[in-house]
Amino acid sequence: MNKPLRRVAIFCGLLVLALLIRDNWLQYVRADELNAHPKNRRVTIERYANVRGNIIVDGKPITGSVDSKDPYYRFKRTYVDGPMWAPVTGYASQAYDANQIEKIEDGILTGNDDRLFFDRTLSMFTGEEKKGGDVVTTLSGAAQKAAFEGLGSNTGAVVAIEPKTGKILALASTPSYDPSSFAGYSAKDEKAWIALENDKNKPKLNRALREIYPPGSVFKVVTAAAALEHGKITDIDAPTDTPEPYNIPLSRVPMKNHASGCKNASLNEALRVSCNSVFAKLGDEVGRDAMIETAEKFGFNAEQFTPVRSAASVYDKKMDRGGNALSSIGQFNTATTPLQMAMVTAAIANDGKLMQPYMVEELRAPNLDVIKRNEPEEMSRPLSQQNAQLIQTMMENVVENGTGGNADLDMDGVKIGGKTGTAQHGEKNAKRPYAWFISYAKTAEGSPVAVAVIVEDSAGTDREDISGGGLAAPIAKAVMKAVLKSRS
Repeated sequence: MNKPLRRVAIFCGLLVLALLIRDNWLQYVRADELNAHPKNRRVTIERYANVRGNIIVDGKPITGSVDSKDPYYRFKRTYVDGPMWAPVTGYASQAYDANQIEKIEDGILTGNDDRLFFDRTLSMFTGEEKKGGDVVTTLSGAAQKAAFEGLGSNTGAVVAIEPKTGKILALASTPSYDPSSFAGYSAKDEKAWIALENDKNKPKLNRALREIYPPGSVFKVVTAAAALEHGKITDIDAPTDTPEPYNIPLSRVPMKNHASGCKNASLNEALRVSCNSVFAKLGDEVGRDAMIETAEKFGFNAEQFTPVRSAASVYDKKMDRGGNALSSIGQFNTATTPLQMAMVTAAIANDGKLMQPYMVEELRAPNLDVIKRNEPEEMSRPLSQQNAQLIQTMMENVVENGTGGNADLDMDGVKIGGKTGTAQHGEKNAKRPYAWFISYAKTAEGSPVAVAVIVEDSAGTDREDISGGGLAAPIAKAVMKAVLKSRS
């Protein structure tokens, strides 16, 4: 071969090599990224080319598919009680992609997951149309209905957890939206989507998982846990040597108490009437680092994956002594999701053991074979069994003799523990306060449910009448009752 011809051959060889490298790069290295790219229309067409699998609650589907006869997107997603279940399902839209379970488990629901390869291959030989698998949730229809109807027209959220396993039983957020309203790609769907995007009440925001709020007094159970775990309190009925007024460290500002009888109050009495001074002083005595340690064992300062991601709740790691004292009563920079406070309550109700919260029980193939089953998993031990039971005693005192009476179920063999919270917020606390309530029910067999409720802004309620016991406790009561009735 002469020299010019050899050069041409080498050049052509390099071009072929470059083509092979580029082809393999796209097909193997970037394949997943390109397949999931939101602008890849083929992915969306494929997603709706066949009947999509369902999301299941209590053995029944809360989703569906309808044949729209469309030449591009044949099947359109439908939802049963869409607004009630939207915080769980998310949406699957032909024009606006998908989110939450609809997005996370898209491979199973479309039938494209690698674990369904055998089913797809079998369908090719049998001639059956390809179908998606199902996602079976841990949710309870009765608990979810009680939570959603309890919130009503109020803005807020409810999370209920089975303490022994970490199964999420209810996950409600209001105001909500109907995912069916923009499941297609017509002008009507576009109008519905734009209206939701521009709605100042943010109905698409999953307040149960993605919104963080000042916790107010419900955080005092975390401070109580820290004080017991770090040996600052050994007798919950002993005086705490708390002066009245109590000045915030590094400040001459006296701590305000909305309750009376807080001077030198015991931990038990301080939780019953919700004394700010006692818990602020305790938080200061425990110290910032030990408070952080306990809060993080409960799940603060970390995102949770249920598998839908939640925002990280916050216990500030850099604040000074005054900030730590204020944070110990749920003020300053302390912020939490409703999920996080349900986790705190569940750990206390479960004798100190915090289970990883989850809401997908199992994934099923179209032929109902189980592809994956999630098992309960211990997440941490924020407090000992003995200390958890001491806090249970105090929380049950709150319901029996304190501010949480509206949550009392008055059922034989059932103990109710709770804590109220009214969280001030906004510049100079000018905005209407948030009403919190955390609670659990407990029988001789253990606790079947722990609940966290927040009502952001109750329409028609005077500001001075906003309280966790008045607005949020009745919702928690209805959810606990629904769970207990469904298991009796």
